[in-house]
Amino acid sequence: MFTQFFGNYLLNKRLVEPQQLAEALSALKTTRVKLGVLAINAGYMTAAQVEKVHAEQQRIDKRIGEIAVDMGFMTLAQVDELFSSQSGTHLLLGQALVDRGAMTNAEFETALNAYKAENSLTDSDFKENDNAKIHTVIKEFYRFDGASDELMVEYIDLLFKNIVRFIGDDFTPLNCEKITSYEYTNASIQKINGQFSCTSAIDAEDAAYIAFASRYAGEELDAVDEMADASAGEFLNLHNGLFAVNVSNDSGVELVLEPQNVIRNEKQTGLTDTYKIPLAFPFGTVTFILGS
Repeated sequence: MFTQFFGNYLLNKRLVEPQQLAEALSALKTTRVKLGVLAINAGYMTAAQVEKVHAEQQRIDKRIGEIAVDMGFMTLAQVDELFSSQSGTHLLLGQALVDRGAMTNAEFETALNAYKAENSLTDSDFKENDNAKIHTVIKEFYRFDGASDELMVEYIDLLFKNIVRFIGDDFTPLNCEKITSYEYTNASIQKINGQFSCTSAIDAEDAAYIAFASRYAGEELDAVDEMADASAGEFLNLHNGLFAVNVSNDSGVELVLEPQNVIRNEKQTGLTDTYKIPLAFPFGTVTFILGS
């Protein structure tokens, strides 16, 4: 999940363009992390050393690992370790950006190290998804200011995990906004009652709504219709149901879900303690609304 927030960091720092990030996220499943990126991330080589190895590779017919060892930048044991290690999604993202010319190895190295330092993260945190650190990052990113801060963080944490599980990991959280009104386009809405009483919604323009619903349904939908509404609503209901179970198990608090409703081209006003939480996918932006 840290990878998704790292993508937002790159956007906010204007290190990549939104389209470049979207294209890189789309390519994650077909991207293979190269030794240079792995070495930079492990601290075995600097970006400048990797560039020297790449330049030497243009001159002689040897693998990059052999050249790095010959030039004294790494040991053979370190090369073997990197080839046998499992790459985190953040490295796949970095490789995809480098492959497309959106960033250089040096720029990626600097950005990743800065992001880790700002959030007190290690490389293992990216792989292990430690809940405590995830919650800290979510709190710092969204800065909810209501009485239900912890439950809001729990909700977002589970939401992102369910999106990764059922929709895909190729999304970037955009900066959220506290709102008093919102104009829905295509939305599935569900009310949660209990100690954590709130309204939750998924909303998107036509193309993004259809694409999101198609991914959850596991089949290509081609219109904003009952099938798309049912799929989007089912995802929301599944997520809210899992959230209610977790809250009950963790704190003994019972939450009750109302049936989902569909709203089309409707503006709501007078909202309180409500947040607009947009997520950018390669197919468009999907906005989650959460609040009173």
